[in-house]
Amino acid sequence: MYPSHYFLYPIWLIVEIHSFFSRSFLQLLLIMKGETSWISHCIDDLSKDIGDIDSFSESGDEGNKEATAVSVDLILPDDLLERILAYLPIASIFRAGSVCRRWHEIVSSKRFLWNFSLVLSQKPWYFMFTSSDEPVGYAYDPILRKWYNIELPCIQTPNWFIASSCGLVCFMDNDSRSELHICNPITKNCKKLEEPPGLKFSDYSALSISVNRTSHNYTVSIVKSKQVPGNFFQWDLSIQIYDSETMMWAISLTEVLTGWRGGDESVICDGVLYFLIYSTGGSTPENRHGLVTYNLSSRSSPLIRSFIPVPGSLTCGRLMNLKEKLVMVGGIGKQDRPDIIKGIGIWVLDGRNWVEVARMPHKFFQGFGELDDVFASSGTDNLIYIQSYGAPALLVFDMNQKLWKWSLKCPVSKKFPLQLFTGFCFEPRLEIAP
Repeated sequence: MYPSHYFLYPIWLIVEIHSFFSRSFLQLLLIMKGETSWISHCIDDLSKDIGDIDSFSESGDEGNKEATAVSVDLILPDDLLERILAYLPIASIFRAGSVCRRWHEIVSSKRFLWNFSLVLSQKPWYFMFTSSDEPVGYAYDPILRKWYNIELPCIQTPNWFIASSCGLVCFMDNDSRSELHICNPITKNCKKLEEPPGLKFSDYSALSISVNRTSHNYTVSIVKSKQVPGNFFQWDLSIQIYDSETMMWAISLTEVLTGWRGGDESVICDGVLYFLIYSTGGSTPENRHGLVTYNLSSRSSPLIRSFIPVPGSLTCGRLMNLKEKLVMVGGIGKQDRPDIIKGIGIWVLDGRNWVEVARMPHKFFQGFGELDDVFASSGTDNLIYIQSYGAPALLVFDMNQKLWKWSLKCPVSKKFPLQLFTGFCFEPRLEIAP
């Protein structure tokens, strides 16, 4: 759908615009057809690939058709061209910058980034690590159904902690758990954060980030959990919060949990931090996991008062923010063997109650082959990605359509039996910077 401003132009111009963009967009699709490598440079470097072409026309046009295409390109107002290009998939925007000098200048301008920010969110991409040692892999674009070979900045190994929100991705090292970077994986814009205060080494850590879509300010939280020396049932838990507006860390809360410990799952939804806690013994199999909430504004405590049971016996749980709603993807354990997975379900938290949204059909569950009791899953907007650690297969669930679908096959194969795969999803944006 075109913006209302579009209809302020004469009808003859609108007809010519339709003709021009039909040819131009077809050319873009032909350029991208069969391409799996991501453009390694950013928009600011696109000029290196642009020659002296001042206009674009489809090869094979002759006579008046070519003249018409050129003339339309010349008379098409910049603001309208910016608005239309902003509606392209993000990969096509990069390619559009190589069509001609004018298009390059448009997609490189600050005004274009502002127009792009007004467009509804792009569907989230999923980055799949294809090595256990190097942070290399492919990113899946669900709009064009393509995999791109892109390089992630800052991160050194795939086992780092990763969280994402509104175009930004936060990486935290898995050793000291005090080295943190914020980056936009599309533009490669990065920022290293100051080390958080307090406990440096912990037994378990959970990382999350939340970006304000209006101001682009962001909040980073780390939930750290460490066993009290000599007491397996008691665990020290701390919450560290970073505010990008003040550029400062604060230890928001410290508590001692009895019978429970923190883990590696957390997410921020609508100003509330949610994270899973795990029983350290003495509870029934149905209560091996629990959810705890922490309001980042009121800083409520003690945490155990906000305890919410999980729906049934789960082998694992993955938390995610879908349009400021808390969603959990969980492995459903067998009744007689709750530690063995028999299926995967999706739930949305409504108040303090879980509402089941879907269960993975058995044919898709079998499609993973050998599925571990734990698996990778992340999502944003209306898409949820689910991936087995043991294979590069990627399953996509659309929350709006309640539709399960396999992604296009990732261009990588399993090289040895114990090779592991993991990944994360992120929203591709151009205008967001750390």
